[in-house]
Amino acid sequence: MTVDIHPTAIVESESNLDEGVMIGPYAIVEKGAVVGRDTRIEAHAIVKGSARVGRACNLGHFSVVGGLPQHLSFDPKVKSFVHIGDSVRIGEGVTIHRSIHETVATHIADECFLMGNSHVAHDCNIGKSVVLANGALLGGHVSIGSNVFVGGGAALHQFIRVGDGAMIGGMAEISADVPPQITVVGRNLASGLNLIGLRRRGVSRKEISELKKLYRDFLNVPGNLKARASDLLDSKKPPETELGIRFVEFFLTGDRNFSRSRKISKTEIILETEEEE
Repeated sequence: MTVDIHPTAIVESESNLDEGVMIGPYAIVEKGAVVGRDTRIEAHAIVKGSARVGRACNLGHFSVVGGLPQHLSFDPKVKSFVHIGDSVRIGEGVTIHRSIHETVATHIADECFLMGNSHVAHDCNIGKSVVLANGALLGGHVSIGSNVFVGGGAALHQFIRVGDGAMIGGMAEISADVPPQITVVGRNLASGLNLIGLRRRGVSRKEISELKKLYRDFLNVPGNLKARASDLLDSKKPPETELGIRFVEFFLTGDRNFSRSRKISKTEIILETEEEE
């Protein structure tokens, strides 16, 4: 099996193309780039020298993988990377920036789908089977777990964490950490479990039932969630299911507040923030 390169494409020397790679018209693959077997690079896409692209990926028209970070103090001489897993679909006009740190990479795991004009900033870490809908924007250092859906036009502030299985509604403004398996809309507003996602993944009724209880106990009630999580895990009756344990453990780390239910008033959230500080 050979590499198929359109005559108008620019493929610089010392790029590394595996068997079965297809490069469309006017696409550019820079020196140092690595592209895995059976990956398709469509017309006008750009694969920068910092890109490490896995197998069976699809890079859409005018997408740019491995561009310079949009960071005022970044030195372009820093050698950093973007790592793309296998079977990742990248839509038209998607931009993915490399890390701001020497030898460090922005990561996108296997089987992700980044729809048209979405953006992944420097040093993001995206888990397996994540979907970013059209125009979704991730700030720098955002961490997203597996099986997460981010709606169209949603914007995630830098350093935000999103737990496994969460769903973020279209046009949402996320500046607080999003716990696993929940749905968030608007500005950091938790609106229940992501039941559709849980059922599609075959999660048991026992696990869903426990998650519902934990959601009520953590996100519907004011208070210090880190302390509450620590107390529950150390108690005689910690969560019984793996998903329940992961849900509670999420609150033990991170430097930001958490998305909360509409039942928690703005005043209570302010008081909680002051308490945690």
